Parts: sequence; structure tokens; C-alpha cells
Amino acid sequence: MLIKTPSSFELRDCSHHVQPLLIAPSRPTPNHTLYLSNLDDQPFLRFSIKYLYLFKKSVSVDTLKRSLALVLADYYPLAGRLRVCPSNDHKLEVDCNGEGAVFVEAFMDSTAEELSEILNKKPNKSWRKLLHRVDGATSFIDIPPLIVQVTYLRCGGMILSTAISHCLCDGIGTSQFLHAWAYLTANQDADELLQIHQPFHCRHVLGPRVPPRVEFDHLAYYQSTHESDCGYDLYRWLQSQPLVPSSVIFTAADILRLKRRCLPTIKCTAFEALASHTWRSWVESLALPMNLNVKLLFSINVREKMSHDIPEGYYGNAFVLGCAETTAKQLVNSNLHDGVTLVQAAKKACSRECVKSLVDLLEDDKVKTDLRGSFVISQWSKLGLEEADFGGGKCMHMGAVASDVCCLFLPVVGHKDSIRVLVSMPEAVVEKFEDCMKGFLDEKEDCNAGKDGWIDNCF
Repeated sequence: MLIKTPSSFELRDCSHHVQPLLIAPSRPTPNHTLYLSNLDDQPFLRFSIKYLYLFKKSVSVDTLKRSLALVLADYYPLAGRLRVCPSNDHKLEVDCNGEGAVFVEAFMDSTAEELSEILNKKPNKSWRKLLHRVDGATSFIDIPPLIVQVTYLRCGGMILSTAISHCLCDGIGTSQFLHAWAYLTANQDADELLQIHQPFHCRHVLGPRVPPRVEFDHLAYYQSTHESDCGYDLYRWLQSQPLVPSSVIFTAADILRLKRRCLPTIKCTAFEALASHTWRSWVESLALPMNLNVKLLFSINVREKMSHDIPEGYYGNAFVLGCAETTAKQLVNSNLHDGVTLVQAAKKACSRECVKSLVDLLEDDKVKTDLRGSFVISQWSKLGLEEADFGGGKCMHMGAVASDVCCLFLPVVGHKDSIRVLVSMPEAVVEKFEDCMKGFLDEKEDCNAGKDGWIDNCF
């Protein structure tokens, strides 16, 4: 997939004076095979979550390596390797062999202030210099579950980039791991870490029932057959296009104005309002056929719903995909609150029983995530990722290494409750998308919004 960018935002090359290292756990760890649940082992999640941090002050490479070895002693599956299950070539498992995480040290002749300006723009291919790519890797299985690159800067700052296998961790799990590593780096106290961040490894807590019982409709999925694969595949078409990233920041005031547009009909959260608005802007900018069925897929954390099954410290995938669905015509021509109502209904439909039904459904290896006409949103803005402090202070910037057709809601460091919306679009429509996203700011607000104290109570 081609991402076109202005050359003025290109990053300088990194210099590497040390070969990549493997950081093994600091003490012997269990040598066994870790079962991955059906929620972990979805083909949709066979990629690495790539985070990028910019810090004004650096931490020594020896301290980072030491603390990484310590935290991997607790999160030891991240030091293992993915492999295909011998008994089922459709499933993956983790060989917890303690081989180690990949650690790369680099230097870039730039300052944190220079990079802060660049990293607050739209990602481009030069950002990939900030995260090591494994030589000879031909598939996702060849990539270690954890890759770290620390890039030191001329001013004494650093960039810390990580790639964490989504098969092993969801967003909450990655945040849990990164905060544990940051805590150990800053405090260098392994014993206290065990009391605060004890991880829970076993994925059988989200195992399927015997026999499986699929008792609900799961709109985010479909059974792949020759016939069903022949329909219009918007996702595949997007992946084939030259794409450019769009990065739009919504301040807390912007989001409040969006939420006001749903009043007094319904009250909604910031995510519900912004997700609905972004979905509609995406569909409208692509000028899709009006009769096309379009879906919004978004993650729903089920830890609380499944609290009897999922213990505290569980860092595996404990989310399901909520699915809002309508036609392009109904979405584009409707009011914002109509889209919000669809999002809220999708969230309400996610019960404990529905989660168990989905786990059972995914026992069928022909079941796939329905990306064909879907807009996918992953919310990073509420994970607390930007709060991680490795000992030199909190970051100046936290974001993604790259942009894709799946949309990210990112935190904006220093601006609480603001959200950066990052998504790649076909070059011909990205300007229209951004106009749709920000156009509501020029519209007159509903004069009824804000009566009876609704605005004060909607956060």
C-alpha cells in the first residue's frame, strides 16, 4: 500500500552503531505453550500494534534493557514466539521459550522540538525508520511478539517505539504492559511491581463451550464461502488505492458541540458522537452507492461484563466488535443522533451471553471479520498510554508509527479530552473527508441544545 507524503516532513535517517539484541527475561520463566483464545486468534488481529513516544529527556540504554528484562520475567509470553498449532493449522499459539524481545538502539541527528512539530503532522513512510523491521520475515508468524527501538536525539531526548503482537494483547493489555515497564524503568523495584501489575496469562478463561452454542446474530462477522466472497469488497478496494493519511484534531469544545447536536433527543458519550460523525464523513467523502450496506465496527471492552471469567491483570484480547449497520443513503442523509442511536444499540446488544456466543462462533475457521463494507475504529484515546513515564517525564507526543484504512482515535498530549482522528484515505477524497469532518463547526447549532441542563450532564 502506497502512502504519499510531502517531503518537507521527512525524518532524517537513523544511524545504528549496535546490532539488534534479544532481551531475554531476567530470570527463568515457565517453558510451555500458551493457548490463544478465539478472541486472540482472529485473522483480523494478526498484526503488531505500533506505538511511538517522543520524550524530551532520555533514559540510558542500559536502564531500559535492564527494566525490559525484568518486566519480561512477568510478561514472559512476549519473550516467546508465535507458531502454528500442530493439531490445527488455522490456529496460532505461543511457544514460551524465553528467546527474548528484539531491542534496537539508534541515533537521529534531530531535536525533540523539531520532531514534535513533525510528529504532530500526518505520518509518512519516513516514520518507519523509528521502528526496526525484522530481516527475512515473510509472514506475521516470523515477527517476534515484542520489538522495541529507542532512538536517541541530539538534544538528549529520545523516541521510544514498540511493536506488540495484537494476538497476545489488546489495547488495554498493551497499556498495562507499557506502564509496568515504565514503572520498573523509573523505580527499578521488581518486588513492588509484582504487587501492582501482576499479569494474568491463561487464555482458557475465554475458551469456547463444549459443544459450541451460537445463540446470537454477530453482525461484525460472516461465514466465508465462495458465494459470499464475490460481493463488493470496499476494504480490499481501499487497500489497492494510493492512500494519504488524514489527521484531524477535535478539541474538547469541538466534541461538546458534536454532542449538543444530539440533544434533546438523546444523551451520548464523546466516543459515540465522534464515531458516528467520523463514520458518516467517511461514507459521504467516498461517494459510495446509496444502496450499499455500510457498517461501523468498533471495539467494546468486555472485562466488566465478563468479570466472573476474566480476572484482574488479564492482558489478552478481551474486546468484541460492536457493529452499527445501515445504508449509505440513510447514514449520509440522517441527523447525527440517528448514527449515535445505532452505535448505542450496538453497545447495548453486547451482553455476557453474546460474548460467549461469539467465542463459540469463532470456533469455525470459515468465520471472518466482515471488513468488506466496514469502517473500523480503534480507540487509543482512553487507554492512558500518554501517561507512561520511564523516569524522564511524560511524553511530548504519543501516537502511531503509521496510518492505515482502519481509523485510530488518539490522545493529544497536553490537551485533555481532545482526540486526534487518524485514518488513511484515497488521495482524491481526503480533502473532502476533512471538510466533512470539520464542516459542522461552520453550521448554526440547534437553538434547543443545552436547555434544561442537558449539556452540563452529558459528560
